[in-house]
Amino acid sequence: MNKILWKSLLVSPAVLGTALVVSGTALATETGLSSEAATIQPTKDTEIASEQPGIIEFQQPKQISLNQKEQIVSEPAETPTLAAVPAAQEKASERPLEIAKTPIQQAQTAAPTAPSSSVSSSLLNQIKRYSNEGSANSTTVAQRGGRVTQVSQLSDVQPTDWAFSALQNLVERYNCIAGYPDGTFRGNRALTRYEFAAGLNACLEAITQLIGPNVDFSRFVTKEDLAVIQRLLEEFQAELATLRGRVDALEARAAELEANQFSTTTKLVGEAIFAGTDSFGETDDVPAFQQRVRLNLNTSFTGRDLLITRMQMGNATPLSVLGTSREGAQTFNVIDKDDNIVRLDTLQYFFPFSNNIDLVISANRGTWDDFTPTLNPYMEDFDGGNGSLSTFGQRNPIYRLGGGQGIGANIKFGRSNFFNVLKPSSLTIGYLANEGSSPKPSDGIFNGNYAALAQLNFTIGGVSMAATYIRSYFGPGDFGFDNGREIDGLVGTNVANTLAGINNPVSVNSYGLQASLQPSRRFGISGWIGYSDVKLEKGTIPRESASIWTYAITLAFPDLFKEGNLGGIVVGAQPYLTQFKGGGVNIDGEDIPWHIEGFYKWQLTDNISITPGVIWLINPNQNGPGGDDDNPSTVIGTIRGTFSF
Repeated sequence: MNKILWKSLLVSPAVLGTALVVSGTALATETGLSSEAATIQPTKDTEIASEQPGIIEFQQPKQISLNQKEQIVSEPAETPTLAAVPAAQEKASERPLEIAKTPIQQAQTAAPTAPSSSVSSSLLNQIKRYSNEGSANSTTVAQRGGRVTQVSQLSDVQPTDWAFSALQNLVERYNCIAGYPDGTFRGNRALTRYEFAAGLNACLEAITQLIGPNVDFSRFVTKEDLAVIQRLLEEFQAELATLRGRVDALEARAAELEANQFSTTTKLVGEAIFAGTDSFGETDDVPAFQQRVRLNLNTSFTGRDLLITRMQMGNATPLSVLGTSREGAQTFNVIDKDDNIVRLDTLQYFFPFSNNIDLVISANRGTWDDFTPTLNPYMEDFDGGNGSLSTFGQRNPIYRLGGGQGIGANIKFGRSNFFNVLKPSSLTIGYLANEGSSPKPSDGIFNGNYAALAQLNFTIGGVSMAATYIRSYFGPGDFGFDNGREIDGLVGTNVANTLAGINNPVSVNSYGLQASLQPSRRFGISGWIGYSDVKLEKGTIPRESASIWTYAITLAFPDLFKEGNLGGIVVGAQPYLTQFKGGGVNIDGEDIPWHIEGFYKWQLTDNISITPGVIWLINPNQNGPGGDDDNPSTVIGTIRGTFSF
């Protein structure tokens, strides 16, 4: 027994030396790998004995902290310097390289293990795993033929992987992807420059074979397909030549248009209205044929702004109905003078000040409806030729108090619904002075006639609503619902527009409430109510007050009988004066001037429409001061043709 122990002690150094040689051979195979595969980096303290080939001496591994491990994984490894290569190691270097997973990837794929007692034992276990890698599968991809022919041969590639289709294309179509000897692809590990060069070269060789002289086009296109294409080219040679000539001609025309274009920033938009109209009743009107033309130059410098320059001319005089009462005014009557002279009408610039604020600057003929929501869709057409016939049917008449030069803003606020009832809203404010261009002491922006507006726009459920307040001042004889033009008015009775002939400066506080609802795609209902409290300033009579009321309901039937058509009904009371006492005039509850309108816009083409309609005026001009019922009803008939371009 003692002899056996003694002999085993003599043999044990040889066994230990053999184990070190085998381990050194495994390490030699891993040395040529990238920094990601090397867990222990060679340092100045690591030396390989050159005197005795096949024997490698290791110094005690240094203790490595967690921060040092991360640095080893992330930084490139230094190339180790070998003094002598053992014979066993030379044979190992001739085998195909196997790339081991990095410590981070090992941690991701390996099953959870208990913490090691020391860093040294962890490193030794890792070296053991690297040495034994690939031995689990005796039948490797390399033994089956090297390159992979089907992506299913790669055991760690699944159809759910985000790059599965790309790998399948490279493997099965170009045959230029090779796996590791253990049948894996290891797509999550980093790629060395050598591996990238090898993979790129394999794919380039595959593509070179595909486009070479011995290409198998049966995988892509057959000879019969090529023959058909050649035959089609020959048959349609004349057509192709013609098409080529047409393309050349179009390019020449496009170049000519670019060289001679009117403007790169301005678009011309025009509208011409032809109208035949007459009134029936005890009036002095006779049938008339009238026209108005508008030319808008819409200019944008940034794509988000808009400069509107409108030129206007026409000869449309409002029907008299009763004297100068403007209850029969229609949209084509909104002009300065009926002399067919071209004049500058609107000149305004719209631009965003911020994400929530849009501004407008009016240099000429600015009106509230240009930037204020009037909540009368389909009827509101900015006094154009595609909405209601009458000016009264366009919007609440209080929007016609004031106009001219000034500034306006739309301020958006609110980001979410309030209990699914009150939706995001906006505030509209503005200031307009119709004598703002005059430098006279009694005129200008602040000393002449002016109007200031504030309107809250909001939505309750599916109903859009707006609450409006307008504070205005007018000099002697300047008051009227006339967009600040100082004419006889564009809507309302003569009694309301002239304050029964009182020639005093007035201050007016006007209040309005508008609402609109569209329950279906083919039906909409809107309405408004307006009240103006008029205070007489110093003048020919003592200070007195008056009240002016107006209200209406409009019904719109879009796409009636045909897409693009519009049917409309307007029922309401035009502005009328009530409860006014002073200067010998006593008006208290005069008859209400009812307005009933019906029209149908027939859209012939995209640019031409015809709109016949009837307006029935009951108690026109409030039946006159005193309410003697001596003003009979009046009926207006109109056929309007609108040309848009």
